Amino acid sequence: MAIQQQPPPRTATADLFGDPIDSHPLWFKQSSFLDPNFDSESYISDLRTFVPFETLRSELQSHLSSLKHELVELINRDYADFVNLSTKLVDVDAAVLRMRAPLIEIRDKILGFREAVEGSLVSLQSGLRQRAEASAAREILELLIDTSHVVSKVEKLIKELHSVPVDGSNGDLHTAEKGHLSNGLSIQNAEIGTNLRETQSMLLERIASEMNRLKFYFAHAKNLPFIENMEKRIQSASSLLDTSLGHCFVDGLVHKDENAVYNCLRAYAAVDNTKNAEEVFRSTVVAPLVQKVIPYTSSGAVGGPTGDELEEDYKQIKHLIAENCTFLLKISSTENSGLHVFSFLANSILKEVLYAIKEGKPGAFSPGRPTEFLRNYKAS
Repeated sequence: MAIQQQPPPRTATADLFGDPIDSHPLWFKQSSFLDPNFDSESYISDLRTFVPFETLRSELQSHLSSLKHELVELINRDYADFVNLSTKLVDVDAAVLRMRAPLIEIRDKILGFREAVEGSLVSLQSGLRQRAEASAAREILELLIDTSHVVSKVEKLIKELHSVPVDGSNGDLHTAEKGHLSNGLSIQNAEIGTNLRETQSMLLERIASEMNRLKFYFAHAKNLPFIENMEKRIQSASSLLDTSLGHCFVDGLVHKDENAVYNCLRAYAAVDNTKNAEEVFRSTVVAPLVQKVIPYTSSGAVGGPTGDELEEDYKQIKHLIAENCTFLLKISSTENSGLHVFSFLANSILKEVLYAIKEGKPGAFSPGRPTEFLRNYKAS
């Protein structure tokens, strides 16, 4: 039996041109009720500001009647199918029982397979964890072995370095240089000294390269007892390297041995000790040159004949630097040499000149003497 329909609500009419006219006013939006965030209280409070309450209630009741009418029409349209649905469902319980047994069997198999997979997964994860631990232990062991080999290699190279003479002369050759040898022997002696300096600098570069590896190993395993026990050996080797490298660098600068100086600079760069090289160059080469122009002592200033004026001093210093320091500046600025990390001009030459002015001529930039200050400022 179909549901009895109520009288249909008001429907849309047509205007003068035959177009349908909505039965609801423009402010009544039916789509607002379909919004997931629809709030009835907010909706009513918003409309009551410009719509009378009676009008709003009338429109809502009309819309409710329209919805009920549509629902009744939908039920009556498919009413026969709703009725036949209950008559066609025959022996449903028996069908459910027939399907339950194989479904339970499949479920048990799936559960068993799942347990087996989970067990295999746990075993696999445990194996992977043990493998990772073994790999980490192997890496540490290899690191310790490499560290031990590098330390032994550095110590061996240092012994080999000490077996090389400091220069190419022995006692007899020193005597010969005083006047008993010919010019040919003196030239040969100089060549031997050059070869020895180059050999020594090459050994120092090799040692510096190995020390760089050693620092890398030490940084990655410094908390291990094995590395801590070797720390004294590493420090001793580093100290010997710094001392020998400084002597070789000074010897190369004094004799202007390009190959020896180049190798020493590469060794300084390998151990990341550029400041030491710059300080050695400043103290052994730049400082004596600057003190010829601006003499000073550690106790205080020693004014020169030109007083506190710097213009003539700058000219003399520039001439001396160009004559004695261009050799090293050209080597450090060689392209693709890796020596760009050095800044001898700023950290050695200019630093020493500034220090000499402060110590030897402290009044050169005194604001209390504006004339000299301006003259020296322009000269600088």
